[in-house]
Amino acid sequence: MIYNIFFILLLFGALFCAWHISYADFRRRIIPDVYLFPLLLIGLILINYFPWPITLAEGAIAAASGYVLALIIGKIFVFAKRKSNSIDTPIGMGDIKLISVGGLWLGVTGLSLALVFACLTGGIWGLVKKQKFIPFAPFFLVGGILSLIIIMFLI
Repeated sequence: MIYNIFFILLLFGALFCAWHISYADFRRRIIPDVYLFPLLLIGLILINYFPWPITLAEGAIAAASGYVLALIIGKIFVFAKRKSNSIDTPIGMGDIKLISVGGLWLGVTGLSLALVFACLTGGIWGLVKKQKFIPFAPFFLVGGILSLIIIMFLI
């Protein structure tokens, strides 16, 4: 009984952190670490102590590979910006850390699904709104929730 209550409290804590991350990225274009690191810790607790579809090893591999891949993409755009002043840096360190946390929660397969969903919906939203800045966190977190549902129930 207490085990299930603690599990539900952790999930609500994760939703609280995800909401604040999305809101901050949408409003201020920043992903605060004060919500990102608790989301990471909640993910580690869930993976270790509760029935979760992702193992700790798979989550660690996905977190590291997601971090490195996003960092490389971000550095390529920074390098391209130095060559041409017309390109803004599309990905910040908060987005890179968020992808890493998403990799821990979702594993490699779930991270791939979440990134595809986030890029497609974010791109469509940017075209419709005709904005230069597209907040990545809300689209990635919704994609992460959908991919977690897909992993838990369909795969």
